[in-house]
Order: sequence, then structure tokens, then C-alpha cells
Amino acid sequence: MQVNMLEAKNQLSKLVQAAAEGQDVIIARNGIPVARLLPLGKPAGLKGWGSLKGCGRIDGAFDATTDAEVARLLTGAQ
Repeated sequence: MQVNMLEAKNQLSKLVQAAAEGQDVIIARNGIPVARLLPLGKPAGLKGWGSLKGCGRIDGAFDATTDAEVARLLTGAQ
């Protein structure tokens, strides 16, 4: 769908919803396309602090070797 700038300003939330549902939304100025609304994918990475729960050893404890490995990965040291 193509809409003009004024219509886009007045119906932004509806246009964003249409784009999120996969519809191609083009915004035009004086009939000339100037922008396209695209849906974003799901963000990558951790979902929250609890997302690592259970990733350690069975008892959840980490030893000095694990701490050193994590520090190496975070700092980029070789």
C-alpha cells in the first residue's frame, strides 16, 4: 500500500501494525515514494536475567577455571 505523508502522520499506528503483519507500506511525498515501513525481526540475545538459570553445572556453582574462561571471552584476551 502507498500512502501520502499526511495520511501516514494521521494513521501511523495502523500503518505500523500493517507493516508488522507483513504488508508493504510505502510513504510518498507528492506521489513520489520516499520511505518504506518494514517489520523488525525478534531481537537476538538473552531474554532477561533468568535466561541463564540452569546453564551451569548441576549445583549451579562455577569454579575458578570457568571464571577465567568467562573473563577471557568478555575481554577478548587470547
